[in-house]
Amino acid sequence: MNASLGAAAYAALKQAVLDASLAPGSTASEPEIAARLGMSRTPVHEAVLRLQAEGFLRVIPKRGVLVVPVARGDVADVYEVLIALEGAAAARLARAPARAALAELRALTAEMEQALSEGRRRAWAEADDAFHRLLLSACGNARLEAGAANALDLAGRARLLTLGGRPLATSAAEHWALIEALDAGDANTARMTIAEHRGRAAREMLALLP
Repeated sequence: MNASLGAAAYAALKQAVLDASLAPGSTASEPEIAARLGMSRTPVHEAVLRLQAEGFLRVIPKRGVLVVPVARGDVADVYEVLIALEGAAAARLARAPARAALAELRALTAEMEQALSEGRRRAWAEADDAFHRLLLSACGNARLEAGAANALDLAGRARLLTLGGRPLATSAAEHWALIEALDAGDANTARMTIAEHRGRAAREMLALLP
């Protein structure tokens, strides 16, 4: 199989799961998924197996492929991981603030506020996700970034599912507080701020998930 086809099938199928184009709890056969993506079955099969290993899909004999539902227990575990890893990343970034990264964090937070004021909640979610990914990529520890990648994807699914029921304005205020701590070089406050931010968001999501 062409490696580029496999990578393309994986990226397309994963995106369909993350943006809920393939709804949580739904099932489909591999031929149906391949037809939906406009791809052949072989790369789709490989993508399904890879996403099953990552916890997004489950192959059920004689039923097809299940899009794993977003479970409350999984979300609680994911946010525990994010609090630990993002806390470490925030503390590390505070000790050596990267001015370009701080400017981009400010721009993303302003983008969140603008999107929310215009009622564009999906755009708000995209800017919020970009903020947290940048925090990890800018900290200078590639292992922290890699370790958080799967948790960020799983958190993104929960974010989208609960987007309509959450009061979102608090998030931007907490982002500004984090940026202030990063800019001041205050590693302890940065770590504490991101922990409180993620903890609050997790509690809101868990209250909304079935």
